[in-house]
Amino acid sequence: MIYAAVIGFGTVGSGVVDIIEQNQEQIRRAVPEGIYVKYILDIRDFPDSPYADRVVHDIETVVNDPEISIICETMGGKEPARTFSQMALEKGISVCTSNKELVAAFGPSLIRTAREHNCSYFFEASVGGGIPLIRPLLDCLAQEDVTSITGILNGTTNYILTKMDRDGEEYAPMLREAQKLGYAERNPDADVEGHDAGRKIAILSSLMCGKNVPYESIYVEGISGITAEDFLYAGAMGCSIRLLGVCRKTPDGLSVLTAPFLVKEGHPLYAVSDVFNGVVIHGNMVDDVMFYGRGAGKLPTGSAVVGDMITAAREKEAGHFTPVLWSEEAEPMQSFEKHACPFLVRISAGLKEKAKTAFSGHIEKILELKEHPQEFAVLTDIMTEKEFREAAESLEIHGRIRVLTQE
Repeated sequence: MIYAAVIGFGTVGSGVVDIIEQNQEQIRRAVPEGIYVKYILDIRDFPDSPYADRVVHDIETVVNDPEISIICETMGGKEPARTFSQMALEKGISVCTSNKELVAAFGPSLIRTAREHNCSYFFEASVGGGIPLIRPLLDCLAQEDVTSITGILNGTTNYILTKMDRDGEEYAPMLREAQKLGYAERNPDADVEGHDAGRKIAILSSLMCGKNVPYESIYVEGISGITAEDFLYAGAMGCSIRLLGVCRKTPDGLSVLTAPFLVKEGHPLYAVSDVFNGVVIHGNMVDDVMFYGRGAGKLPTGSAVVGDMITAAREKEAGHFTPVLWSEEAEPMQSFEKHACPFLVRISAGLKEKAKTAFSGHIEKILELKEHPQEFAVLTDIMTEKEFREAAESLEIHGRIRVLTQE
């Protein structure tokens, strides 16, 4: 029997235990001796849980038990998750996590610690929830020169934007609906201001290049400024609006950002709606590969964690461990000012001639909607962030959204 412990018995942690208990027959196909959760570490007691007798409150109980070979870390946050993970790895105990904040901040150092102590640090569930994404990127696409990753990486914001599009509603009531349904937290900033998606694209960018892309180094913009009017223009252009994490190789270094984008009909991400996630990876030989599924939730995310636990168990049985290629060396980054794409910018009526002058040589189309005579919109060709900012600074801007271009 492979003995494991779960650290953090919240939504994902409880899902992990349920999956191991309910799908033991399936798990034994890959790990014949099976996996058993011996400890559940949490600051709380769970007297009504069928697993109440496994709950402990001291990390030392877990890491000093010689039978424990795998720890599932589903606490969230940086501390004490980092300290507990480090303690386990230094004991040669493999750690599998869904904690995107921890992975984005300390992934390379924890991977190094695992390598030094002949164990594994896996984090499939930290990006894309239940979608198999990280292992295919590292293994199935190892032969590819991956030049871009573009993804809808946050189900909460995707639900809100989908509802705004379908119902013609403003942002605030759709956020309240998402909170009522349990898709958004009481304090939704991590989701709606783009931080969650930003951490995920930082992780994917790091794995894409094998070096470190710190979350703090990338531009992050959320959806709280998106309006019903934006969707009217998007509809007129045959587009949807999605919060995207975008990473692309450029001659000046890696270009990485998270922001709302207009996505044209026909693009694989156009139809990814509601709480679903979708990620498109472009390789120089395979072209576009798309991954789609539920990006969050107790059982989808728990399933990804258990998948990592199975891999860790098999590696321990085989006596060898496959290191994740993510070094602590910083990846060269392109200045955000040089990021280039088309823009849709909404401008006060009466400034059309001034706008033509400001965006001289960059105007693809001018859009006017009968429902909103107080403004018009300019669709630009590809401009850098610096060029756009300098062109727009003399105008009264009602809003602007970037437009996604194909690889």
